[in-house]
Amino acid sequence: MAVTGGASSIGVHGWGDIKSLSTQVITGRWFVVFASFFIMATAGATYMFGLYSPEIKQTLGYDQSTLNLLSFFKDLGTNVGILSGLINELTPPWVVLAIGAVMNFVGYLMIWLSVTGRVAKPQVWLMCLYICIGANSQSFANTGSLVACVKNFPESRGAVLGILKGYVGLSGVIISQLYSAIYYDDTKALILFIGWLPAAISIVFLGTIRYMKPVRQPNEVKVFYNFLYISLVLAAFLLVMIVIQKTVHFTKSQFGVTAAVVVFLLFLPVVVVIIEEYKTWQNKKLALVDASQMKIVTEEVRPSDGNNQNFKYGSEIATEANGIAVSEPKVNKTVLTKETRWWQNVFSPPDRGEDYTILQALFSIDMLILFISCICGVGGTLTAIDNLGQIGASLRYPKRSTSTLLSLVSIWNYLGRVFSGFASEYFLKKYRFPRPLMLTLTLLLSCVGHLLIAFDVKDGLYVASVIIGFCFGAQWPLIFAIISEIFGLKYYATLYNFGTVASPLGLYVLNVKITGHLYDKEAKEQLAALGIQRKEGQELNCVGVNCFKLSFIIMTAVTLFGAVVSLVLVARTRKFYKGDIYKRFREEAKVAEDEMKGVEKSVKTGDDGKVVYHVVPRAN
Repeated sequence: MAVTGGASSIGVHGWGDIKSLSTQVITGRWFVVFASFFIMATAGATYMFGLYSPEIKQTLGYDQSTLNLLSFFKDLGTNVGILSGLINELTPPWVVLAIGAVMNFVGYLMIWLSVTGRVAKPQVWLMCLYICIGANSQSFANTGSLVACVKNFPESRGAVLGILKGYVGLSGVIISQLYSAIYYDDTKALILFIGWLPAAISIVFLGTIRYMKPVRQPNEVKVFYNFLYISLVLAAFLLVMIVIQKTVHFTKSQFGVTAAVVVFLLFLPVVVVIIEEYKTWQNKKLALVDASQMKIVTEEVRPSDGNNQNFKYGSEIATEANGIAVSEPKVNKTVLTKETRWWQNVFSPPDRGEDYTILQALFSIDMLILFISCICGVGGTLTAIDNLGQIGASLRYPKRSTSTLLSLVSIWNYLGRVFSGFASEYFLKKYRFPRPLMLTLTLLLSCVGHLLIAFDVKDGLYVASVIIGFCFGAQWPLIFAIISEIFGLKYYATLYNFGTVASPLGLYVLNVKITGHLYDKEAKEQLAALGIQRKEGQELNCVGVNCFKLSFIIMTAVTLFGAVVSLVLVARTRKFYKGDIYKRFREEAKVAEDEMKGVEKSVKTGDDGKVVYHVVPRAN
């Protein structure tokens, strides 16, 4: 079929066009990304544990080991998202987001009721359950939105993971600014706030997150860089506010102004979305404009003999355009493929980059190596982040510094995520620089932060917060991108969540069994030296460099071991990353694009001087 026509200006004319364009914006691929920004920007409440954990410790009379146990269950809930992954394999993303919203509200509401004394003091195991449920909602939010975006933009997954995980990194500071504008300095109210806000955001964008057939746009990477620039402005503004609020006492109304600017910057990416979807809307409308200038010719292309394919034409669809009948053949195609079942060939996986089954991926050596590296690296940095409040107190930093330290972690957590996402994508495409090697370098850098804490370098906790926040953030996009590249995207929702399981395992050993135990031991020795007998339920505090020194020396050694292990993965995947790992997705996107347009690459000019687009039904 050939379509001929002249050029015509396209614009928005009347209510019908406005309605059509609005539909295109809300149902387009880019709005899925925008909605995911909002969900991610409120999905990192677990990183604020250091801000409200002293309230829990004081109100409920916990010692450091008990608080660290609570922290472990918080991170267990955050990172064990296998359930959300499996649900996502069977249901659309909105189901996962809805379940997460309910869990988030219920979990944190019960913690708030306990801390404020509105319910009887719960047993420790019950508090662990509450925080595990509330924190597990984060994995549902991540799975529902992030996996959809990666599958919608498979060739830009580094940028997708970097920018979305970057918003998660900023979420702690974003929530802090919004909370201060609403509740000011009521720390207990913060727990309630992180209960209802993320749930509300997920409900608002419930119907907009979905899978769409990936069709690569020439400017796709440029659009993600536009999103990046906006998020950098947001991060810079938040960093400036952190510095100012450290030195100047803000009133509630001043926090309100700050929060208004934050909300404006959160909505700003929708401008980019509207521009991109307007271009798409124009292209779709172009074929319907000035139809009197168009000439339609149908040409049948049948498969050659010997092709073992089903190919038949169904009913023709006729439309009228200014009195001219447009007839387009409809292609019905049936493709039979042999698929490996989830229980088959467990120890005979396909080549790297192909779609592994869940068991093939879980039992592969590559996943084991990545899992060990994640236990060592993420476990160490997360232990440092969860204990920042206690570390600052033990090293005699001012109480206001605790909020500053956590804000620094959030900002650099964001920068680490976007840097590792975009930088690893750039170096991979241009220099074939393997992502596992960048993961190794990140683990080595985090060791510097651990040592600064261990030896209490003057003002070193601020520098350590920057390094640890950056390294913690940088690891996640790398780990998730490596999983998607080596094991494919078919079961990515489940495998993505399996990668996060390593974090609570490392946290339990390094935080609960080592850091919490050594902290309490040192605190009891200090009380004994002063001749003070600790009462039942009395808060246990430790002061001095020895409270965390040995813990962080051990953490440094464990992280170095993780870096060495990750080098094994670098060696094993070196050949794979030297090849064109995105070729398959580029070809699939091109096929999808051609099917949507139905237009061959060649563009000819007819005898009458009009442009001719040659349209050929495909035989698959």
